[in-house]
Amino acid sequence: MSDFRDDGAAALEWAASYLERVRDLPVLSQVEPGTIRAALPDRAPAEPEPFAAVLRDLDEVLMPGLTHWQSPRYFAYFATTASEPGILAELLVAALNQVGILWRASPALQELEEVTLAWLADLLGLPEGLHGHIEDTASTGLITALAAARAASPGKRVVVCSEHTHSSTAKAARLLELELRPIPGDENHAMRADQADLSDACALVATIGTTSSAAVDPVPALADLCADAGVWLHVDAAYAGSAAVCPELRPHFAGWERADSVGVNPHKWLLTPMDCSAFWSRRPDDLRNAFSLVPEYLRVSEDVVSLSEYGMPLGRRFRALKLWAVLRCHGREGLQAVIREHVRLAALFEGWVRDEPGWEICAPRHFSLVCFRLEGSDEENEALLERVNATGLMFLSHTRLGGRFVLRLAIGNARTTEDDVRLAWDVLRREAR
Repeated sequence: MSDFRDDGAAALEWAASYLERVRDLPVLSQVEPGTIRAALPDRAPAEPEPFAAVLRDLDEVLMPGLTHWQSPRYFAYFATTASEPGILAELLVAALNQVGILWRASPALQELEEVTLAWLADLLGLPEGLHGHIEDTASTGLITALAAARAASPGKRVVVCSEHTHSSTAKAARLLELELRPIPGDENHAMRADQADLSDACALVATIGTTSSAAVDPVPALADLCADAGVWLHVDAAYAGSAAVCPELRPHFAGWERADSVGVNPHKWLLTPMDCSAFWSRRPDDLRNAFSLVPEYLRVSEDVVSLSEYGMPLGRRFRALKLWAVLRCHGREGLQAVIREHVRLAALFEGWVRDEPGWEICAPRHFSLVCFRLEGSDEENEALLERVNATGLMFLSHTRLGGRFVLRLAIGNARTTEDDVRLAWDVLRREAR
């Protein structure tokens, strides 16, 4: 049998070494589909194997198939960081192996989650008194919000959103058998409030920091419309919400305090390992009306409402422990420093692109995402993206804005430096030539 302490030390050493060398690894996996599967046995081993064999195969078999989200040169989608306190806390989460099916099953799990979400709400400038709990992802939080909105407005089956809203809105509407009503975006890709038709709507999804361009929907105007029509307002701030820790960025979040529910992903831009999505609502009773179902075997004498009554899952992981560790070990000032540096680096990159002949900026930059392209055809830009990613030196993704193929550079890894961003720009210009 393996020795837990020795294996644990080896695993921790592997993790520390990985974080030290991840900058030098090819960012985007270059393997062909099926490569990793072909390198693995068809069946599980009959005899026990040492943990050292797992670490060996992690290096030799799995590593070529990993795209390194921890790399400081990961600029695709929305870059992330699992910080050291969060990584260590994740180990403790697994060791404790709490299953939060109800308060009695783990009082510490539930109460720490409630306290930590209150802390985070305060750090982001959200009002006191909101119900808060943690979902795995913002997609689940969106389903939670729309299910509660549907139950609160019987007979209304329409969800209003921007044409640039994340695809999870369409998926949630499909699962809940709701009709999606996309609203056109303006020249800055934000929802046109003057075209928002709320007839027969149970919910409106507004976004602060859309996935394609980090556009900011006009939440104050949309909140007025929802209040007048009795429509549930959900604000999706999965990526950008963490930026509200910085007071100078709070104007982008005007009106979100009026939302019926808000979603923010600490696992995107707040140094917390995947998965950890914060969900707040000022209508907890409507959440319970939609989700609470307590079978006899879970009935207890304590006068307490379990978090399982506010959403779909019965069991829940001790996710709050890793978020709590991140908030404590980095503090408000540490989190602000990371966000501000990423915004500075994005502004720097934006300036380089704007000043370079033959390149263009394609959307306003509000946070740490820059949308840009080489002047030329979509095919030229797509080929450029393929060449850049094939170098292994960095990883970018793309979107379409105004029907055009657009490159995206998203800064969000705590280890990213100005040198990393400069390298990205040098590679882009070299490959463009």
